[in-house]
Amino acid sequence: MITIVGGGIFGLSIGWYLARAGRSVTLLERGKVGQGTTQASAGMVMPWKISASFNADLFELQRASCDRWSDFAAELNAKSDKPFEFRAIGRYFLMLDKKALKRVGKQYEFHRQIGFSLDWLSGDELREREPHASPEIQAAVFSPLSCQVDNQGLIEALRQAFLGAGGILREETSVLELLTNGNQVQGVRLEGETVPTKTVILTTGVWLDQLAGVPSMLHNIIQPIKGQILTLQMSETEPLIKRQMIGPIYLVPRHNGRLIVGTTIEEAGFNIQPTAGGMYHILRKAQLILPSIIDLPILEIRVGLRPTGPNRLPVMGKTDVDGLFFASGGHSHGVLLSPIVAEAMTELVMTGTPPPIISPFAIKEK
Repeated sequence: MITIVGGGIFGLSIGWYLARAGRSVTLLERGKVGQGTTQASAGMVMPWKISASFNADLFELQRASCDRWSDFAAELNAKSDKPFEFRAIGRYFLMLDKKALKRVGKQYEFHRQIGFSLDWLSGDELREREPHASPEIQAAVFSPLSCQVDNQGLIEALRQAFLGAGGILREETSVLELLTNGNQVQGVRLEGETVPTKTVILTTGVWLDQLAGVPSMLHNIIQPIKGQILTLQMSETEPLIKRQMIGPIYLVPRHNGRLIVGTTIEEAGFNIQPTAGGMYHILRKAQLILPSIIDLPILEIRVGLRPTGPNRLPVMGKTDVDGLFFASGGHSHGVLLSPIVAEAMTELVMTGTPPPIISPFAIKEK
């Protein structure tokens, strides 16, 4: 029996891959699956090296996962009675000032040299495509590669696929302690119950430090980074924008006229309350891109805590306890990385050997 602790995007994806490979898997989730960080995601799927200092291994992990996303989505949708949106929509990288022109210009040259399909647009050319875009936008880079996924639909599809493959799901189940004997996993302790198991995969995200019994190498390895996002309603037939826009803030249109706007990046501990300051920040920046956004009705405000590893890199692999594995720290890349994380962690658990693609993100000894 393999026990996964944590039902976010990583836990569900790994669980599904292991179950479909014929392994007996139980997933334990303290609340409802996917209702933590994943529910507050904008669902953007695209690799992008934002600066020269952006981690090269993470960029390659992003690219490998993006290459798998189409098949990942197709297989999930074939197993779900409620197919979710996954489509190539394209993305504009916006430049509103000289500093942005220099920064995005470097990104444009780098990605074009490695084979990305990109168009450089003047501000007027952008407004020919997106008439509601601000006259303050000086230029933009367009990539047709960017895709988007309905994160809520994705979670439900993963849930169904996991159960359909024979996985056992226990929601509203808090794990209190990891049980070991010497250097070997023995099980997990719940409220009034012990679940014996020789293999545990921790995908607990920001809640890791609340679990007793974890080895010291995992202490304080994941930090919560708060993000607030807004959902606004555009006209379904005449939306203000048709493609994703990334500038001082991101704007992500959905097929049903909804517009996802975010985000904040806050070190606020475990505070998940939306704030006036957060909303002001988002709307002030968004209005620089899309002036008429201020007239749209607000449908929803969501707050998530991004599980963030050291240097904002994911952490995954074996621990120094036999039978104990770990995968977390996706920060804002969790949805994008889910196919490659599921594939690589499944191979690691089944063979004992980490695939090279995740070796740079191995847990470091303290």
